[in-house]
Amino acid sequence: MTLKVFLELVEIKAKIASVWPFLLGLIFVAANFHHLNWGLNALFFIAMLLFNMAVDINDNYQDYTKADDTQAAEWKKHTNIIGVHHLNVRGIFALMASFAVVAALIGLYLVWVTGWPLLLMGLFCFLIGYLYAGGPKPLSGTPTGEFFAGFTMGFMIMAITVYLNLYQTHALTFALWGRVLLASGVAVMAIAALLLANNICDAQEDLALNRTTIVYYLGKRRALWLFAGFYVVGYLALVASVLIGDLPIWSLLALVSIVPVTRNVRGLFAVQVKKETFILAVRNLGILALTTVVAEGLGVFLP
Repeated sequence: MTLKVFLELVEIKAKIASVWPFLLGLIFVAANFHHLNWGLNALFFIAMLLFNMAVDINDNYQDYTKADDTQAAEWKKHTNIIGVHHLNVRGIFALMASFAVVAALIGLYLVWVTGWPLLLMGLFCFLIGYLYAGGPKPLSGTPTGEFFAGFTMGFMIMAITVYLNLYQTHALTFALWGRVLLASGVAVMAIAALLLANNICDAQEDLALNRTTIVYYLGKRRALWLFAGFYVVGYLALVASVLIGDLPIWSLLALVSIVPVTRNVRGLFAVQVKKETFILAVRNLGILALTTVVAEGLGVFLP
């Protein structure tokens, strides 16, 4: 396996969806509590990336191994990365398992250091990570896929980051988790929008593979409006978090992203073709990640 194929297998371009909430968590803690546990953050970052790569490998692995009828067999031969590059299926499984095991071992060490709440959060993430593509009815093929992807990556990664930096304090209250959920809203919504854009573009293919995503129930037009609505909710969450004082006023600079994000939303409304316009949702994720991290980071370092 070449490096290029490996990076495609682990969907390296999508890693921003996990790195972004991690950075937002660091900024949230720095802005409100002025304290960071750098060693624990570094370990979690490694475990998070390894597990995220394992999940993406599992997604490709499950799609490949479950495609057994004639039409699906053609799909896995010409579309799925394992079939396209003639990768060894057992080797792919071993790679996925090794990433997951190392991530779990690092996670258990962090649990030993910080306490049982992290174990609960970690188990939830591992469970959703597996069920997203695995099990008898993968979440990715149901109307709940966008919710679980957005919540688990957008909120849970940020929540774990906050926990690792505050576990020694008395700041961990139910009210704090509500504030973290609000501050993570822009990431939650953008990640959900990314998955929804993928499902909109794959609507016909999903039907052939017996996936009944939310697009199946809403239809493309309503799904497109939901796609646009996700960004609106994300921006509102960002503004609300600034208004209650959890994010610095500089964070509002991220609102300049409304212009390119809106342009990309209109592009998907016009054309819903995977190879042509799915990239617009990916660009929106990158734009929002860059602008929010830079704007919120400025608020931490500038008065």
